[in-house]
Amino acid sequence: MGERVQSNQCGGQDESRLRDLMVTYQQPLLRYAMRLTAGDAGRAEDVVQEAFLRAWTHIDRLTADYGSVLGWLRRVVHNLVMDGYRMKQARPVEVEIENAETVAGPDPIGDVVNSMLVEQLLRGLWPQHRAALEETYLHGRTAAEVGAELGVPVGTVKSRVHYAVRAARAVLCD
Repeated sequence: MGERVQSNQCGGQDESRLRDLMVTYQQPLLRYAMRLTAGDAGRAEDVVQEAFLRAWTHIDRLTADYGSVLGWLRRVVHNLVMDGYRMKQARPVEVEIENAETVAGPDPIGDVVNSMLVEQLLRGLWPQHRAALEETYLHGRTAAEVGAELGVPVGTVKSRVHYAVRAARAVLCD
């Protein structure tokens, strides 16, 4: 309890000390922060304000006895700016809602629906027709290559592909 009372009695001195630090170092720190933030005045002011908040928590050590006060404050400003840059790099790019279409990639849902539809159509075909159709259209093979693989004449492959396409159209038109 005694320490708390003592801390409150020194509070006026600490506030006065912080005010002195702000009067002395605010403008040099603001100029330094402006250089680090590429002229972003709002960001620079925020950084300097945060630096003085941190100075408040270490006010007892911000004396010439512990080293350069300006050096300590500049290091805090530098670290805060660098932390801000690191956070921006770690986060995805933020865009205005008006420009969302230019940044957003194509919607894959159409491709997913189409592949499900094709898969459903293929399951409804006879196995021989499905094999001929898959080899011809999905694997890009010629009728001769498909015939050699399936062990059937080229004309049979063409016939199976024809009837498979016809059956698929019939399903789609229903």
